[in-house]
Amino acid sequence: MDAKDILGLQKSSFPSAQDKKPRAPKEPQRKPDGVSREVYALTGGVGMAPLMPTIEASHLKRRPAVEKAKVAWKWLPFTTSARTDSLQLSHWVRVVNGVLPTGDYDFAKYNTKVDVLKYTDEEYEKYLTEPTWSREETDQLFELCERFDLRFIVIADRFPTDRSVEDLKSRYYSVTRALLIARARSFDEVAGNPLVKETFNAAHETERKRALSALYAQTKQQERKDAEVLAEAKRIMESRAASKNLEEAGATPSFHNTAVPADGVSPLSNSHPASTGAHTAAAANTSIPDSLRLLKVYLRTHALDQMVQAVTAPAGIRMVKRVDQTLQDLGVNLKPKVPTKAVCAEHLELRNEILTLLNIQKQLQNKEAEVIANRESSFTEAPSTPKRSNRDIDRPFVPDMGGFGGERAVKRDHKRKSGGRFDAPPSPSQGKRPRKMKASD
Repeated sequence: MDAKDILGLQKSSFPSAQDKKPRAPKEPQRKPDGVSREVYALTGGVGMAPLMPTIEASHLKRRPAVEKAKVAWKWLPFTTSARTDSLQLSHWVRVVNGVLPTGDYDFAKYNTKVDVLKYTDEEYEKYLTEPTWSREETDQLFELCERFDLRFIVIADRFPTDRSVEDLKSRYYSVTRALLIARARSFDEVAGNPLVKETFNAAHETERKRALSALYAQTKQQERKDAEVLAEAKRIMESRAASKNLEEAGATPSFHNTAVPADGVSPLSNSHPASTGAHTAAAANTSIPDSLRLLKVYLRTHALDQMVQAVTAPAGIRMVKRVDQTLQDLGVNLKPKVPTKAVCAEHLELRNEILTLLNIQKQLQNKEAEVIANRESSFTEAPSTPKRSNRDIDRPFVPDMGGFGGERAVKRDHKRKSGGRFDAPPSPSQGKRPRKMKASD
């Protein structure tokens, strides 16, 4: 009897936990031979995964069979639209699956033709007459231009009279330009045409070829010299552009184009005191390299680095870095923003003064170190030690006139004066020996 029987409640149709059927115990699986216990535990007791796929290849989906294209090469005839004589030639053609290629010849697209204008007798008499050219020469020229597609080297070789390539080009382009302008309803209609917009200059073309021939005939030494000249010209142009920008911005003009004598005297030196101007001019004069003195011009942007190197080269790299650091600490730019003659001279003078100051500081440190070393060595010496100067003095030899007796007396007196090795020093009262007692006493 349970609580439901006491309360008169109907029992549920769900089976209780006790009514559940007991599960059959699992049969322990035996570890296969050749497998370690750790591997068997990691696989969950199901054993190792198969090394080979268990699905047969026949059960998989097969790929559709793709038919390979059959390619063959055949010797076939062909015609091209580039020729008007219907000449038939043959060549090797790639044939795929037996289908022959169709269409025009592949290289026919490169057959470009130049449209050479034709003129009438009336147009020639009205627009194209030239004293140095006859009608027959003009007709032959246009015929050859149409035949050889404006290849003027070939045209000049085939032309019957002795004419240069520049003469042939000038005649052809002048006639074509005159025809285009004459046939147009207005000049604006053909104003964008290159033949009308740019006229051919035979003299310029001749000079260009002459300069090109001279360039090809140059030696290596001439090429290096020309490169130096071009680099110098480029630098001058850049400096002029920079000075122009500064002037437009309202800055003080730097007088880049002002020629200065080789001795380094600037036109602005009259506005300074005599001593300062002479000093700055001398400083700049000593720092200007010989290669720049020959130019008779003070090239500020180019020569400043060389002058700084000439001033600070003997000091060494570490001293130069200390000078630069000092300039930065003082708030001075390493390179002047407006490198005029006066500014560059003052900048070099400041560098010289900083270098002198650093050298003096270094010498002062060395002297202080020597004084400290001497002072320490004097303290380490004992007080009773005689000075080196007293020991090094040469003493004169004084011969002893007392003979043997005198020598013996000296030794005896020395024994009397010297005490024991461990005796205490004698007192002042014991400095004299006691007087002997006489018989009378």
